[in-house]
Amino acid sequence: MRKFIVATAAWIALGTSLALAQAVPVDGQVVKIDEPAGKITLKHGPIKNLDMDAMTMVFRVKDAAMLKAVKVGDGVKFEAERVNGAITVTKIQKR
Repeated sequence: MRKFIVATAAWIALGTSLALAQAVPVDGQVVKIDEPAGKITLKHGPIKNLDMDAMTMVFRVKDAAMLKAVKVGDGVKFEAERVNGAITVTKIQKR
């Protein structure tokens, strides 16, 4: 019974830590778009799931078609995650 309780507690802890790491929408502004490279430069607020402070940086995008939905100067809400080791915008929309 003790092993079952320990295993259950481990699963709960794992589930909690995974939930905390999920992407959360972040406010940003488009600074530059590089369609051929599949990259976007965003000035953004803190990205909590990546432990990142507010800054301006270049991101890869999960799907290059996302870049057609925004233009330089647009205010956006976006989500970013680590994908194959690279910080990647996985969702983006105009605010």
